[in-house]
Amino acid sequence: MIKGRSSSNPLLGIVMMMAAIGFLGAMSVMIKLIGPDYHPVQVTFVRNLVAAMVIVPFILKSGGVALLRTKRPWMHGARALFGVAGNVLYFYAFARLALADVVVISQAVPLFVALMAVVFLREAVGWRRWSAISVGFVGVLVAVDPTGTVEPATFATIAATVFWATTMLLMRSLGRTESPYAVAFYYMVAGTAMTALVLPWVWQPLSMEIYLLLAAAGVFGAFGQILMTYALKMAEASVVSPFNYTAIIWGVVFDLTIWGVMPSTETLSGAGIITAAGLYLFHREGLRKRT
Repeated sequence: MIKGRSSSNPLLGIVMMMAAIGFLGAMSVMIKLIGPDYHPVQVTFVRNLVAAMVIVPFILKSGGVALLRTKRPWMHGARALFGVAGNVLYFYAFARLALADVVVISQAVPLFVALMAVVFLREAVGWRRWSAISVGFVGVLVAVDPTGTVEPATFATIAATVFWATTMLLMRSLGRTESPYAVAFYYMVAGTAMTALVLPWVWQPLSMEIYLLLAAAGVFGAFGQILMTYALKMAEASVVSPFNYTAIIWGVVFDLTIWGVMPSTETLSGAGIITAAGLYLFHREGLRKRT
């Protein structure tokens, strides 16, 4: 078990973060291969159930049930609610849009987090960070390309990104008192329970092929979460978090190699703007913490 940052290794942390993003990208591929014929709530249910079972052995090895003790069950519930809503909408979008299109918009999460921190947490933000947030949202507009036909799945992606930004704020609060494993485990368990309530109205019989794809999505998602947890233990968030943007590279590679789809100029331009704005926000956050 890795405790604190006594075993700090920034290079290994970066490698782990990039691997985590790769696993989460592979999970998205599984969701897209399943296609739009299955309700995203059903897909989210099976994915969370499998991921919860995968993470249990890691919890037992790292400290057992003691890691799951919490005095903030309602905060975990709120985190799960927003996280499930985001996942359902992302899964809806992955089945209908190119991976890179969804991934690029999803990279606006740090921008929404910064904006929400100002509105809800009253964090002080100078003109440089305001400028970065504004430029980042211009990048979202460029990627969405409102001058053309905007698909409903695009709006679902934007809404999902807002929901995930909300979960990031909640996780920031939970991280002060809870173990990373507790945060991941309670999300997966609560998410499974929440989606189970809707299953009687959306469940469709699954073929063995779909079961295997869903199982793979759950395993990839679990390993992505675990690797991300360890990456943040190996190095400061300001060091490893910028490598979240490698998700754009994974999305483009998967689109090209599996579906033969090349991202549009608008998508790539938006990706560049969002990435630059996000990296600058990470840079300013790192400077703020050192002062």
